[in-house]
Amino acid sequence: MTTDMLEVKPMTLRIGAEIFGVDLSKPLSNQQFEQIHDALMKHQVIFFRDQKMDHESHKALGRAFGDLVIHTGVKGLDDHPEVVAIHADENSKFVAGDNWHSDLTCNEIPPMGSILYLPIVPEVGGDTLFASMYAAYDALSDKMKDYLDGLTAVHDGEHVYRPITNDPDKRFPCSTHPVIRTHPVTGKKGIFVNSSYTTKIVGLGKDESDAILQFLYKHCMNSNFHVRFRWQPGSIAFWDNRCTQHQAIWDYFPQVRSGFRVTVAGEKPQ
Repeated sequence: MTTDMLEVKPMTLRIGAEIFGVDLSKPLSNQQFEQIHDALMKHQVIFFRDQKMDHESHKALGRAFGDLVIHTGVKGLDDHPEVVAIHADENSKFVAGDNWHSDLTCNEIPPMGSILYLPIVPEVGGDTLFASMYAAYDALSDKMKDYLDGLTAVHDGEHVYRPITNDPDKRFPCSTHPVIRTHPVTGKKGIFVNSSYTTKIVGLGKDESDAILQFLYKHCMNSNFHVRFRWQPGSIAFWDNRCTQHQAIWDYFPQVRSGFRVTVAGEKPQ
């Protein structure tokens, strides 16, 4: 039996799995990469414990799965622009990701996924919720699926990042994507609108658009579609941005929650 075999433990039947038996600070073997990739495609978000990553190993892990993306909303580290600091403490007025969202859907080409590493976590609280957009889509009626298929929606970064930027000349992306997205690897369909970035459905009046979007946002909040991850020091979460949403729970103020994230490039939604 090869030592490259990993242990994959599903957390729910719909979404989420923990993976054991790999040191992510070291280059992945071909077999390890295939197992992690396959687990991500099956479970949509995967978790690792007891990892020790520096910025170079973090970036190398991300690059194993694709090119890294420079975040279009917030500045990365000076020496590592691909790495974004995720930090909250007693001085924080807000925290990143405390609304349901899929990362950077305002981009013309939204990212494939994100890899978050947290070496410092609060004593209690600070969990992250992840939602399966496959499960959310599958739970819709056939008539609603038919109605939504073919619709597109606008995703805008302006209202998300303008309040936290000091550069009045900076412009944030705004893009139009399908309301229902087909995953390029699995071929499964999922809901691809979120309450953080999506502002309207193209071709509908404001009242109609708002009503449909609010229905979808509420629908995706159904806990039957979710997995909840309790962080420990040195944990890593790797999620597929194309078929999930997530929300960081800010229930630990004034304790510290601190780490780093890299973002893996994706493809234009279909």
